[in-house]
Amino acid sequence: MDRQSAVRRVGFVILAVNLALVAAKAGVWYATGSLAVGSEAVNSLADSVYSLFVLAGLYLTTRPPDFEHPHGHERIEPFVSLVIAVGVIGAGFAILYQSVTTVLSGSYGVSAGTAGIAVLAGSAAAKYALYRYCLRVGDEHNSPALVATAKDNRNDILTAGAALIGVLGASVGVPVLDPLAAGVVSFGVLYTGYEITRDNLNYLIGTAPPEELRAEIVRRALAHPDVRGAHDVIAHYVGPEVDVSLHIEVEGDMTLRQAHDIETGVVESIRAMPEVDDVFVHIDPKELDEWKEDPETDRLAGIRPDGEGEEGS
Repeated sequence: MDRQSAVRRVGFVILAVNLALVAAKAGVWYATGSLAVGSEAVNSLADSVYSLFVLAGLYLTTRPPDFEHPHGHERIEPFVSLVIAVGVIGAGFAILYQSVTTVLSGSYGVSAGTAGIAVLAGSAAAKYALYRYCLRVGDEHNSPALVATAKDNRNDILTAGAALIGVLGASVGVPVLDPLAAGVVSFGVLYTGYEITRDNLNYLIGTAPPEELRAEIVRRALAHPDVRGAHDVIAHYVGPEVDVSLHIEVEGDMTLRQAHDIETGVVESIRAMPEVDDVFVHIDPKELDEWKEDPETDRLAGIRPDGEGEEGS
């Protein structure tokens, strides 16, 4: 399945599951008044709202390149993820406020009973399935919006578990556990918002990709039999994808056609990496005295694909 079809399908699945969870939790909340279940209903409602943003954003990001956007529309995804973060953080503060005011006022004392236990256990199971699904598709298609959604679903498992503890506590005669569990849920929601914000700000401000990816870029450049060295290797995020520029060192007594073939081979090898968008290669002939020491490139070249340094490095 191509990227466009895959990510759009995930968006519809997320929205459908979240709407079903809102209906189930809200029904139990209305029937019992359990704050823990209510906080989970608000959490799922926030999930549903941002699912709409995800769906709209994924529609935009999977449109083909056009004249105004020759690289496609994938760079919209970090903005979509930040919208997700705003909604998540807002929901977290709302839940925390309700939890604190309920504990301070002492207006707790309800039990969600068997219905609350069932809906929260079912929510945890559904969120685990969504977490695995979103993470797999997000990694396969290099989608930060889907990875952000996966992280939110992962933390939703924990918040549903905390709410479940509160419901169980209330059912055995410790009703204060219900609003306290809602407070725990709020911190999980707020941490999710922080994670999503942190990761996607890195995409927007053009930070360097992970060291293992940069090391693989260097290895691919040096793997060409006519490349004698590399320096000034720069890789940075442009949206969710990586742009690369580097200088390669070659012997200077070759024809223009030979130099062109070397450059093309290096570009194609690096561009074959799924995380990479554009590659810019500058050729330095030996006779121009432009070869130079680059300790960072040498260090990256010595990193094995498993992320460890070479023996003796």
